Amino acid sequence: MKSGMTGRSGMLRSVDTHALESFRKAGRIAAECREWAKENIRPGVSIRHILETVEDTIRERGAAPGFPAQSSRNFVAAHYCSSPEDDQCYAENDCVKVDIGVHVDGYIADTAATVDLSQDKRWTPLIESSRNALAAAIATLGDGVQVGDVGGAIERTIMAAGYQPVRNLTGHGLARWKVHTAPQIPNYAERGAGTFKTGMVFAIEPFASTGRGYIREAGKAEVFMLVRPPMKAKGLDKDVLKAIESWRGLPIARRYFNHLDRDAVEDTLTKLARQGSLVRYPPLVEDEGVMVAQYEHSIYLGPDGPEILTQG
Repeated sequence: MKSGMTGRSGMLRSVDTHALESFRKAGRIAAECREWAKENIRPGVSIRHILETVEDTIRERGAAPGFPAQSSRNFVAAHYCSSPEDDQCYAENDCVKVDIGVHVDGYIADTAATVDLSQDKRWTPLIESSRNALAAAIATLGDGVQVGDVGGAIERTIMAAGYQPVRNLTGHGLARWKVHTAPQIPNYAERGAGTFKTGMVFAIEPFASTGRGYIREAGKAEVFMLVRPPMKAKGLDKDVLKAIESWRGLPIARRYFNHLDRDAVEDTLTKLARQGSLVRYPPLVEDEGVMVAQYEHSIYLGPDGPEILTQG
């Protein structure tokens, strides 16, 4: 999940043994699912099949989705999440992102990669600029390093390849039951963005664009998050509300509730959104015709330096 969910509360400054082992397990599962998705994303394959298989695998491994699996194509940078009826398939020449979150006992790993579905590999330089920017960012990490310096490494790497970093999407801290905490990690050299400290867990996710490097919301939301306790209201379905609350504030998708009455699900989501208890997250898009690539790792900044939790 992306910068629209960033908050300042809940930043994790240090981890105990249980937390670190949970982060590590979540990271291993996320990496396994990411690599499976990269191998199986092909023209003609159903997007929903990839996302649902990823989520089923996460559960089979003894974990749960940290947020709904997402796969955004071409000018859609992030937050494309299949509806329960989604019949779209990947197509030749797509530039495909896959974004996966896993939690173990609430401790979350977040990872992403991009796949070039063109026969001539026309998007590979763009994709490599994102992956190289992630490597440059990780190489910059250390106790006391300015967050803006890491953003600067991302910006320089992507621009040197001839592309633009997406400037209004950020990496983020990770904490228990919180996908987004401080610090926000920009994809450019921003002053006053904070400092990395030993013991922090966070995700760095450079987005590279062939366009301007700015995104906006567009389209129907399939991702939601409960941001405050629901107020009592007439018409809230108890079973649906119980199912939503069981995710303890983690992002959810419509397809999580296929076992419940569809009208009750829609009515409850609408009422919770109207009262401000639930936030919708539509797809995030660049200008049509622009291509966007993304790579992401979750990282623990340990006493011996950065440990890539989602290395695989």
